[in-house]
Amino acid sequence: MEIKIQSIRFDATEKLEAFIIKKVEKLEKSYEDIQKVEVQLKVEKPATALNKTTSLTVTAPGLVLFAEKTCDTFEEGLDLSLDAMKVQLTKAKEKQRKK
Repeated sequence: MEIKIQSIRFDATEKLEAFIIKKVEKLEKSYEDIQKVEVQLKVEKPATALNKTTSLTVTAPGLVLFAEKTCDTFEEGLDLSLDAMKVQLTKAKEKQRKK
């Protein structure tokens, strides 16, 4: 699984990137065929509350899923995005089983 992290309008720290990689790698437990995960971190209008947007794009064979959350911290946004992504991956897996 390839993990690509993009930080827009700021530079992500190594600590933040390590946190993201650690969390994203756990997605493989939900869905084994993930080829690529793109994580976008964006600061919206600095100096306001809820100004950090985290978006996840997961690519698997025949499947592209997207989740996006805006929170006070990137860590919180990542956790919420991953929760949403796990739900989508579970639904996709159930659909494949029915075929």
